[in-house]
Amino acid sequence: MASRAAPAASGSTASATDTLSDTATECILQEITEAGLHLKAMDSKITDLSTASHSIWSDISSFHNNVTNLDHRLTEVKGRLAVPAELDSELQFFCAKLDNVCFFDIQECKEGTDVRAYLRELLLELTGLTFSPALEFQRALRIGPIHKADSGKPCPIIACFLPHEQACQVITVAKAHAPYNMEGNDI
Repeated sequence: MASRAAPAASGSTASATDTLSDTATECILQEITEAGLHLKAMDSKITDLSTASHSIWSDISSFHNNVTNLDHRLTEVKGRLAVPAELDSELQFFCAKLDNVCFFDIQECKEGTDVRAYLRELLLELTGLTFSPALEFQRALRIGPIHKADSGKPCPIIACFLPHEQACQVITVAKAHAPYNMEGNDI
């Protein structure tokens, strides 16, 4: 009997081993199947990312081409708008003169030696403007030789305002209220 029990025990061990082996195989196959499904999902996502990546690179390439075309067109427009060197120096000269304002028919010798102070007081009195910052001139002077009162018109005063805005204010008010009468003369 003992001999029979031994084979039965070895047979049941074999059967238990086969059952364990089948169960392990099934678990491994299930894990491989699940891993395969995950790999398919990842492959699908990689394909989507690759498609999106190609689309982005295409957009970047298109954008780069548009920027390059715009750069060429801008260079072309700048070339057409470029001011020749001889005109550029004249343009700079005239822009520098924009702050100059001429005052005509102001009697000579009233200003004494300080034309700036005289003109500052005269403008404040005639226009009634208040300036902030205070009215300031880079230069103010009479142009031409001093005339005698009986010889005709007085020489003009040319003043260069430091802030351009002040020159604009004076010109605007002068145009709106001109002529000003000063001692019987229209200025």
